[in-house]
Amino acid sequence: MRRTITAVTLCAGAALLLTGCGTAEPKPAPEGGKQQSAASKDQGQGPAPAPAAGGGGGAKHEVTLEVGGTGRTAVMYSGIGSGFEQQTLPWTKSGTAELTAAEQKVGYLVNVVPGTITGADGKLRQAPCTIKVDGKVVAESDGVTNAKGCSYMIK
Repeated sequence: MRRTITAVTLCAGAALLLTGCGTAEPKPAPEGGKQQSAASKDQGQGPAPAPAAGGGGGAKHEVTLEVGGTGRTAVMYSGIGSGFEQQTLPWTKSGTAELTAAEQKVGYLVNVVPGTITGADGKLRQAPCTIKVDGKVVAESDGVTNAKGCSYMIK
């Protein structure tokens, strides 16, 4: 019985050692990509290197989001960062949107959705909003005739 246990233990130990030999620890997967071991990368099977910064660079656009009115309301926005917060009106957020080559073809969505404010007539309505790209007004809503907020696809 002792010989059987010893033989099984030796076989299990040998199998464990052989399994661990020659394998590389997998590296974390890049965002949106497949996980690869260091061994496959060393064999030239890894992903293509990213293009150098500035080589085929993206178009840059100055974007300004504005919500008019007075008081406080919730504002949800995306495109130059993103957020959903209570803001004091009037509210403005500016930033730069740098588009990749793919985004220049299919577009890059920028939007702002303001919450409600009390209108001059005492009724609740959506706060007015405006989106400017490179200083030009590209989308606006008065909050009455269009209560969906403002959105624009930059190309």
